[in-house]
Amino acid sequence: MIDPTLPAWLVYCRPGFERDCIEETQAKPVEAAENSGYLVLQGKARLAYKQLTFARQLLTLHGEVRGLPERDRLTPLLDAIPPVPERYGALYLEVPDTNDGKTLSGFTKRFQPLLEQALRDSERLVDDPALPRLHIFFPSEERALIATSDPRNSNDALNGIHRVSMSADAPSRSYLKLAEAFEVFLDKQEQALWLKPKMTAVDLGAAPGGWTWQLVQRGLKVIAVDNGPLKGAAASHPDIKHLRQDGFKFRPKRPVDWLVCDMVEQPQRVAALMVEWFLGGHTSNAIFNLKLPMKKKVEALRTALDTIRGALNKKGMRYKLEVKQLYHDREEVTVCLRKG
Repeated sequence: MIDPTLPAWLVYCRPGFERDCIEETQAKPVEAAENSGYLVLQGKARLAYKQLTFARQLLTLHGEVRGLPERDRLTPLLDAIPPVPERYGALYLEVPDTNDGKTLSGFTKRFQPLLEQALRDSERLVDDPALPRLHIFFPSEERALIATSDPRNSNDALNGIHRVSMSADAPSRSYLKLAEAFEVFLDKQEQALWLKPKMTAVDLGAAPGGWTWQLVQRGLKVIAVDNGPLKGAAASHPDIKHLRQDGFKFRPKRPVDWLVCDMVEQPQRVAALMVEWFLGGHTSNAIFNLKLPMKKKVEALRTALDTIRGALNKKGMRYKLEVKQLYHDREEVTVCLRKG
């Protein structure tokens, strides 16, 4: 049962990672079915979306409606929307990221215009991105959770998922993972500033070339380091230099703008490698994956991140560290580490 005296949150996550969300937030689970892709949590401490790795979305939960009638879902939903805030800057109708949830997407697409028009007619929905967003989450067609998001403390993407498109000639689907990482960790202004043509990058563990291909599509020149072969167009692209070397031993002759790394290795070993690159002045920006163990994921992640923070803090280095489990991640998380 929800305690009305404590804040309540609706959190989206990758199905199967509900327990990791609970462990990370240290909040009390009110509803946390395994493989459901969402949780209802309560706690005294205020949660910060950017500090949560496994949460795709962080919403303030206001209430729910059960037994929605098939012939008139609009009336009970309008009655359930809280009077405060008075206006919303966007309306999101969302479903769990599960097979059952995906069957509801057709319903939400049909229902969205009806609810949106009713809210606009009452002047409760306006086009203002600074205002809170209204989220109606449907675990089923008969049940809806009513929540809001703070634009400064949440994800602005529908269902908490940043959709990216696949390049037809990409060597692998890992291309999508780095594309999503750029969308999540860099805003449009930062992408324009830090992903300019002719900038340089190193891709450690590059084969078959999905991350390398994402970089060259943005105009960067890439050194792809892997003992395995690159595939498709990446094998002969003029802006890709393939070195058949050990990714843990390679260091560039001069600093590069970006280091990316998607090697299948223990997270602690990858974390130590990133520290060496930054303390050695080999790069100022890095995006890398940490492959997590089957058990004690949060503990393993915390240990790896503490290694990075401890080493950089000891040297007095200013940096920005963000971690998210992306939509295209599986048993792993993606880290963005940047100087400054």
